[in-house]
Amino acid sequence: MSKQTAEFKKSANDTKTPAGKLNLLPPAERELLINTWNATQCDYPSYLCIHQLFEAQVARTPDAPALVHEDQTLSYAQLNARANRLAHRLIQLGVVPDARVAICVTRSPAMVVGLLAILKAGGAYVPLDPAYPSERLVYILADAAPTIVLADETGHAALGQAALACRTVLDPNELPPRADANPQVPSLTARHLAYVIYTSGSTGTPKGVMVEHRNVTNFLTAMSASIGIASHDRLLAVTSIAFDIAGLELYLPMSQGAMIVMASRDEVADPVKLQNQIIAQKISLMQAVPSVWRTLLDLPGPTLDLKALCGGEALSSRLSTQLRLATRGVWNLYGPTETTIWSSIYRISKHRDTNGVTAPIGRPIANTRVYLLDAYGQPVPLGAAGELYIGGDGVARGYLNRPELTAERFVP
Repeated sequence: MSKQTAEFKKSANDTKTPAGKLNLLPPAERELLINTWNATQCDYPSYLCIHQLFEAQVARTPDAPALVHEDQTLSYAQLNARANRLAHRLIQLGVVPDARVAICVTRSPAMVVGLLAILKAGGAYVPLDPAYPSERLVYILADAAPTIVLADETGHAALGQAALACRTVLDPNELPPRADANPQVPSLTARHLAYVIYTSGSTGTPKGVMVEHRNVTNFLTAMSASIGIASHDRLLAVTSIAFDIAGLELYLPMSQGAMIVMASRDEVADPVKLQNQIIAQKISLMQAVPSVWRTLLDLPGPTLDLKALCGGEALSSRLSTQLRLATRGVWNLYGPTETTIWSSIYRISKHRDTNGVTAPIGRPIANTRVYLLDAYGQPVPLGAAGELYIGGDGVARGYLNRPELTAERFVP
């Protein structure tokens, strides 16, 4: 008799332990649920920061196009040099590892320069969308308490003079005459924060989720392996930086030598303009919520010669079938902000009918574990309902300024 079987029989005959705490799953099923389906261990450069992945790519392909926005194109070397100049200024102003720096700018190359500069200086960026209600922006500024804010004219107007009065404000469009070599921050490690991003607040007060570099590095490595992205790919970035999924749109191409085409706010809001961008820029990869894909597929025109990534909303059977027929591949993605962008992935098969069922969220990505547990923290049997728990290298550090909630939600 195996040790697991003996423990199972012992639990079944236990008359003193509360029923909810008994281990009543057969050993083979428990092994399947706990270990077999969570065997996702995979090597990745856990010691590297996000910007270091980008810098390595700059060294490999300095002249390759990195970013396109409207009529402006920046090569990898140009984007890196601009970010470096701003990063050196941030370091001079006192930015150190884990220091929070807010950024509130319109969608433009300066936005990407600002994000990279904060990371290169060792700071953690706090993204603010200037189109958001002023009450939310002011709340986040007060809670995150950055001493430095990157803001263009639009961002400055959105935040207001009162909120900025006691802070140093820099416009990432106006680069200081600094060295453009990669800054060196010896104390910075992949265990330091990359960003603090705030939840929607739909279930209460917005919470600042503290995400480390290693969390994102694991995610990018997993996505590259799962989806496949190469230097010839062109990804259309459509997501506000106030949403964590913008991290995939920006950092995945940067780490693989691909090109980012940044859609403007007007293009994102207009399906016809978005479709024109996809065609004109020969987009090969795009991530969007199902509602955006639905509006694109409702338009007349050619099929979408790209890989489609869906997330943020449930993917219906009808839409997944439409996407499967209209694209080169469809992946459904799921994950809360607290576990770094996406935690599970499912490819919609061309050879499998969904039979009217909403697309599954799939299996955990690399170095991620997923469990369905009951109210007592025990795994539920196959086919039973339970609460989703996610573990692994994507789990964030916790909530900023919310130690009680962190202890409640981030459990051992």
